[in-house]
Amino acid sequence: MSNFVPITVAHGDGIGPEIMAATLHILKEAGANLDIETIDIGEKVYLAGNSSGIEPSAWDSLRRTKVFLKAPITTPQGGGYKSLNVTVRKTLGLYANVRPCVSYHPFVETKHPNMDVVIVRENEEDLYAGIEHRQTQQVYQCLKLISRPGSEKIVRYAFEYARRNNRKKVTCFTKDNIMKFTDGLFHKVFDEIAAEYSDIENEHWIVDIGAAKLADTPEVFDVLVMPNLYGDVLSDVAAQIAGSVGLAGSANIGEHVSMFEAIHGSAPRRAGQNLANPSGLLLGAVMMLVHIGETEVAERVHNAWLRTIEDGIHTYDIYEEGHSKQKVGTREFAEAVAARVGQKPETLKAASYKAVAETSDKPRGGRPRQAAKKDLVGVDVFLDWTKGTANDLGDSLGKLNGDGIKLEMMSNRGVKVWPGGHAETFCSDHWRCRFLAATDGSDVSHPQIISLLKRIADAGFDFIKTENLYNFDGERGYSLDQGA
Repeated sequence: MSNFVPITVAHGDGIGPEIMAATLHILKEAGANLDIETIDIGEKVYLAGNSSGIEPSAWDSLRRTKVFLKAPITTPQGGGYKSLNVTVRKTLGLYANVRPCVSYHPFVETKHPNMDVVIVRENEEDLYAGIEHRQTQQVYQCLKLISRPGSEKIVRYAFEYARRNNRKKVTCFTKDNIMKFTDGLFHKVFDEIAAEYSDIENEHWIVDIGAAKLADTPEVFDVLVMPNLYGDVLSDVAAQIAGSVGLAGSANIGEHVSMFEAIHGSAPRRAGQNLANPSGLLLGAVMMLVHIGETEVAERVHNAWLRTIEDGIHTYDIYEEGHSKQKVGTREFAEAVAARVGQKPETLKAASYKAVAETSDKPRGGRPRQAAKKDLVGVDVFLDWTKGTANDLGDSLGKLNGDGIKLEMMSNRGVKVWPGGHAETFCSDHWRCRFLAATDGSDVSHPQIISLLKRIADAGFDFIKTENLYNFDGERGYSLDQGA
């Protein structure tokens, strides 16, 4: 068994067992040298009382094999169940989600016959940190976290991927015209790292117009890199406009462990009917084969799949009169691909992985950075309050000024409402009250903030959250408000 590569396999829920059986059959027929360890994940693990959907013993297998081929799972309805995908990605540091979105014109209908886009999505941060709170009767919050190390890892991975796969351009999507600190950092890091890759073209788009361009003219893009949420949404959009979400596989790359899967869900309504298209999981498995160095097998599998698509042998989801020749089920599709191992497509571009360099997927570290001078200059105190107008609240809080700290401004849902607010502005029960040093240019201290909070509490106010305000090397490290 020494020539066999150990991998961990999970058959999943819904259509998962069917498409995994089809995928493993094709890999075996193509000569993949795999030593498979099977683990249970998903619905039955959730319902057995494990809120993460994965047994503790399964982590041992993943750490041992370092390669995870995963079928889709079903997360039970109701509260308390955490996303297994997010849990695995974050626990094992799978920082890069890679999703190729390719059209197969004229054999699969698409409005974009020349589409060949790879979306590289940051996988651990952003709103997917999942840090949420209900703070008042009316307002809930979700924290968006973007770090420099996380941004550096994903952006560098995108450029290394482009270089390794002979791609010509990397494009970054953010919304840094609005989220100037979080998305602004991602964009800044992109520009810094892009300067190191003079052989690869780079560009940045604001995500809304970039998404519109992707939907309309995807052929102008090559490799796209973006924060977590945008990448999740737009990779599904890109896969669908290429032909079908059911045809897209993905890789989740980490420094130690990597996971490969389809991008679609478990489709329980289609389970057990021999209908499901195994292509997304199969193409995820092709990415796995390349990752573990089985490039010749990856070519055989991918080209057999392309020839099957080209021959018009299609499952129900992509079958269409005039494009398709035969509608088949899951098992029959797998047999058709297996029978074509060793063949290549005649019209579609054949897959070739021999040129992919055997380079590590580990990110290179960023340049050492000198720690910025960090000065505490104030505090935002958030209140749950419903007893009057913004002016009423401002007047009451102003009486609590003292000890070198004073109320500077108040906002509601990000809009300045005091001083000088507008009567037309709708206000919820969630107020941000900004206190700064009473003397311009002075710092404040933690004891001053603690004293302020005691005065606020003693006055009968319900403070629900605080955010300290810092300057870094003299630059403001907190946002202003709309209208401020």
